[in-house]
Amino acid sequence: MYQKTIDMILEEKIIVIVRGVERCDLIPLAEAVYAGGIRLMELTYSADKSVSDEEMADRIRELCEHFEGRMLIGAGTVLTTSQVELTKKAGGTFIISPDMCPEVIRKTKELGMVSMPGAVTPTEIRMAHDAGADFVKIFPATNLGPSYFKAVTAPLSHIRLTAVGGVSEENLKDYLAAGACGVGLGANIVDKKKIEAGDFEGITELAKRYVSLVK
Repeated sequence: MYQKTIDMILEEKIIVIVRGVERCDLIPLAEAVYAGGIRLMELTYSADKSVSDEEMADRIRELCEHFEGRMLIGAGTVLTTSQVELTKKAGGTFIISPDMCPEVIRKTKELGMVSMPGAVTPTEIRMAHDAGADFVKIFPATNLGPSYFKAVTAPLSHIRLTAVGGVSEENLKDYLAAGACGVGLGANIVDKKKIEAGDFEGITELAKRYVSLVK
């Protein structure tokens, strides 16, 4: 599953980020983005503990059991090794963090999951890679832009970078052309108003638009 996850990220290029969605809407949402061609989904832990780590892990488990490998589910905003362990037990296959924590990276790799920590500077990117990261998430990408990817991938061409934060229909192709091997997309696909209205077909259409940009 480890290599399958890496291969799927490289092939599909889009990870949908799900934050602040009610549990009852998760499977309809996931089915909607799956119908739109998305094959990777990240559920974020709540840093403020508005949703407990155990509850979020149980939501990850529910999605993993529902899709049975058709869609790969991982965790985001992972700040602790205990969250890594909970995700593994729930069946998640990848761990994404906003920062670069060597302990989290090492625990992720120890448990056989794909590691994608966050970084900004070339020093942080290299430190994440040296700690064992499979991908390094440049976050927030919107503050740096595609030109930054082009600049850092020249000397760090051996490190796989993804863009998260501010990626849109207008700039997604620019990030990929500049060296990003994938992107994370949140509200541009996970439209809370459409979810509240039960317009999951509308979410499928949003997913299709983004998938068409990378295929």
